[in-house]
Amino acid sequence: MSAGARPRKASRGLLAVLALVVVVLGAGFLLGRVSGGLGATQAWLSRVGPDGHGEDVVDVGGRPAALPPLPPRAEPITGPGRPPLAPQRFGPAGSRYTTGTPEVALTFDDGPDPTWTPIVVALLHEYRVKATFCLIGASVAKYPQLVRDIVAEGHTLCNHSWSHDLKLGQREPDHILADLRRTNRAIQAAAPGARVSYFRQPGGVWTKEVVAAARELGMTALHWQVDPKDWVLPLKRPAEIAAFVDAATRDGSIVLLHDGGGDRGGTAMALRTILPTLLARFHLAALPPGVDPPRRFGLDRPEHPGQR
Repeated sequence: MSAGARPRKASRGLLAVLALVVVVLGAGFLLGRVSGGLGATQAWLSRVGPDGHGEDVVDVGGRPAALPPLPPRAEPITGPGRPPLAPQRFGPAGSRYTTGTPEVALTFDDGPDPTWTPIVVALLHEYRVKATFCLIGASVAKYPQLVRDIVAEGHTLCNHSWSHDLKLGQREPDHILADLRRTNRAIQAAAPGARVSYFRQPGGVWTKEVVAAARELGMTALHWQVDPKDWVLPLKRPAEIAAFVDAATRDGSIVLLHDGGGDRGGTAMALRTILPTLLARFHLAALPPGVDPPRRFGLDRPEHPGQR
C-alpha cells in the first residue's frame, strides 16, 4: 500500500466514527423528548386523583402572548322577563348563538360530573379562562360542592333542565316552568347567591314555548355556533375535537363542549390544545351573568341608616 493511501483510509475511518456519534446523539435527543413528554403527561394525571380533584396543573408548553385588552364591558341588568342577552334573529326559536362581542365563550354541558368537571375547572384555572357551565339539576342536587367550586372560580352558570329532557320544549308551559324553576332552586341551594341567567335546551331542541319560559325567569336561551360533537359514540379523539374547534371558531363564537354525561376524557385532553390555541387568537370570556336593577333611593332601600 502506498503512503498516500494510508491517510485516505484513515480519513474515511474518522468520518465513519463521527457519523456514528451523530446518530447516537440524535437518537438520545429524540428519546429524551418522547420520555419527557410522557413524563409530563403522567405527572399531570397523577396529580388528579380518582375523585378528579388535584393540585393546580403546571403549564408545560407556556402560555401564549396576551392579546391587547378589550374595552370594559358593562354588565347587563337582569331579572324576571329581562335576560342578559337579547334573542338573535337567526338562532333556533330566537335563541342566542353568538356572544355579540369579539369575545369567544366556551360552554360546558351535562355536569357537574365528579370525575370530569374538576379536571375541566383545573385546566381553565391554569389558563386563566372563565367559561359558562350548563348544569343538570339532578346532578347539582347530587354534587353541590362541584357547583360551589365552579362559582368560586368565577364561571357563569346556566340551567340545562332537571334531567336532560330532550322533549322539554314540547311539554305544557306550566311543566316547562316547573322544570326550570326546580333546577334553578337546586343550583341556588348549592351555591347561595349565584345567578342563573342562561338556559340551554337539551339537544338544542328549541321551541318558542321553552324560550318564552326561560325569558320569563330572566334567562337567555343559549344555543351555540361551534359544536365539535365531543359527545358522540364512539368518542372522538382529542386531536379531532381540537382541530374542529380551532377551524370553526370566529369572533363572537359560542363553543359547545361537555364535562358530563359520559366519558369526557377526550374533551379534557383536547382542552390542552384548545385553550392555548384559542387564547393566541381570541379573548375567551364567560357569558355575562348580569346584575340586579339599581335600587331606588327611599323606596327600595332606606333613606338613612336605621330607617325601616
